[in-house]
Amino acid sequence: MPDCAEVINDHVHARTTGECLLVELRGRWRIVEPRPAWQDVIGGQVPDRVRLVLGEIESWDSALVLFVFEAQEWARATGAACEIDALPEGVKTLVAQMNTAHETNAPVDRCPDFLTSVGMAATDAWAKSRNFATFVGECVLSSVNLAKHPNKFRWRDCVREMQQCGAMALPIVSLISFLVGVTLAYTGAVILRQFGGDIWVADLVGLSMVREMGAMMTGIVLAGRTGAAFAAEIGNMKANEEIDALETLGIRPVDFLVIPRMVALGLMMPLLSLYANALGIFGGMVIAKGVLDIPPTAYWVEMLTIVDLSDVMTGLIKAFTYGGIVGLSGCLRGLQADRSAAGVGQAATSAVVTAILLIIVADAIYAVVFDILGW
Repeated sequence: MPDCAEVINDHVHARTTGECLLVELRGRWRIVEPRPAWQDVIGGQVPDRVRLVLGEIESWDSALVLFVFEAQEWARATGAACEIDALPEGVKTLVAQMNTAHETNAPVDRCPDFLTSVGMAATDAWAKSRNFATFVGECVLSSVNLAKHPNKFRWRDCVREMQQCGAMALPIVSLISFLVGVTLAYTGAVILRQFGGDIWVADLVGLSMVREMGAMMTGIVLAGRTGAAFAAEIGNMKANEEIDALETLGIRPVDFLVIPRMVALGLMMPLLSLYANALGIFGGMVIAKGVLDIPPTAYWVEMLTIVDLSDVMTGLIKAFTYGGIVGLSGCLRGLQADRSAAGVGQAATSAVVTAILLIIVADAIYAVVFDILGW
């Protein structure tokens, strides 16, 4: 390769000798002034070795460091050797720091392996289970204290919550329950009419509503309506430091905020469940009359042959349990909410998800228990 020399912007003097590119740095290097690009220095050459030396240089700052770093990056990309041992110690130190920072900022696969993910998930589930069990224990202790000292209970707050989660929920519970009864009747009619058992639609709708759908649909509706409201209200109180003020005054938040809401839901859920049962049965009766031409009296008499008091009690037990689950989930997530508007929204969402999940789990447990007991 022939020797050649080139001067660029009075900063760089490049000379190629054999397979080595000798780059002499000169002039004044200022970060606020234009500096030569490494690609302009080498042109189309791809030397095996590059050596940077210091010539007649007036002053330098980070502009020189950036030029040397760019040369090293090109050398690493092309596989060439870049020698900077002839440069001042300050330049070499700063370039080494830039190389270290560049390597540190490189993307690294930080995804945990399978066992680590399982361990972290198990630890998180255990911590959440402990928090839930602790909260349930506090509620039980507060309930015992309520039984011992009923005069200290805030009945006015309880009545207000009963109105909010009971009377104010009647329209949506009515609509959902009626449509569930209509859906069950239509589904049963499609199957039963093939065997000439149209009248058994009354058995299907009555038993399904009384034992399962009435309590479950009411619980799911209240989980989305009342549970989210509890979580948002308590979470907003926590963000405004109102709960901290209660604790400062020596008032337990569970006694003041949670128990009135729990009692209100425990009293209103069974009543709403009975109301949902009636609306669902009525919806099935409307479909039986309109589609299957079954008189309402025949529908009612046939339903009474399959539905008895034990079925009603089964639904009421489930409704009472679902009410407790909705209240626990809403209040717990509200007390655990972050002190921000986003935390309040996340608490409301988490309360609904937790309540619905626990309702399904409780229903599955009750199905096994009632089957064992023969109910």
